[in-house]
Amino acid sequence: MSFVVTGGSRGIGRGIVLNALQQGHDVAFTYKGNKEAADETERLAADLAPGRKCKGYQLDQRDSAAVEDVAWAIQDDFPDLRVVVCNAGINKDALAFSMSDESWREVIDTNLSGSFYIARAFLSALIASGNGRVIFMSSVATDGLTGQANYAASKAGLLGLMRTLAKEYGSKGVTSNAIIPGFFDTDMTRNTMSSAHMDFWNKFCPVGRMGTLDEVSAAVLFLASKEASFVNGVALPVTGGLDQAV
Repeated sequence: MSFVVTGGSRGIGRGIVLNALQQGHDVAFTYKGNKEAADETERLAADLAPGRKCKGYQLDQRDSAAVEDVAWAIQDDFPDLRVVVCNAGINKDALAFSMSDESWREVIDTNLSGSFYIARAFLSALIASGNGRVIFMSSVATDGLTGQANYAASKAGLLGLMRTLAKEYGSKGVTSNAIIPGFFDTDMTRNTMSSAHMDFWNKFCPVGRMGTLDEVSAAVLFLASKEASFVNGVALPVTGGLDQAV
């Protein structure tokens, strides 16, 4: 069984790629432009799972035509594709009154429209497989976060998209679910959160810490498994209880 993981060159995406390989799956992943990070993911994959196939594909998922081209290339290289993980995402933070049109569009086009293009491009293959999986990476921001109107809207939109696909394609053997990640130790959190901000969220998280990549990857792998074939249209929080505490 093969996976596609968008945004798989670093952070949560890389964690999912490497854990899927270790569980015996082949993995295709996309990356927007950081070839060095993509090459590093492939090197780590070769070390961790030398018997498995792992390949990166450069893609700006805002471009629907490019998504279609890359999807065909991936299906040629990974004919037993069963799982699509829509993980790629960006943030461009600003208070609503000062948020530019460009910042709004870039986040919505990447996180929401891009994820739709990805899911749509692989649906035929997933239906043909008889037991396909679509897994979206949403966010605790779906309930709103100051300075993230664009990001919150994009991640909330993913839940509507996920539940629609669950209703449209569940009878075809394709389940659609989402992960609601809390805060994890990734490049994005390190680059966009101050130490004071991290301390604040850790204080209010009932578990009292950030999550690990293995923990969120394990949730993705469960939703991808045959044991989760009756789990459909669900948003699974992997937050340490943070979403219940704020």
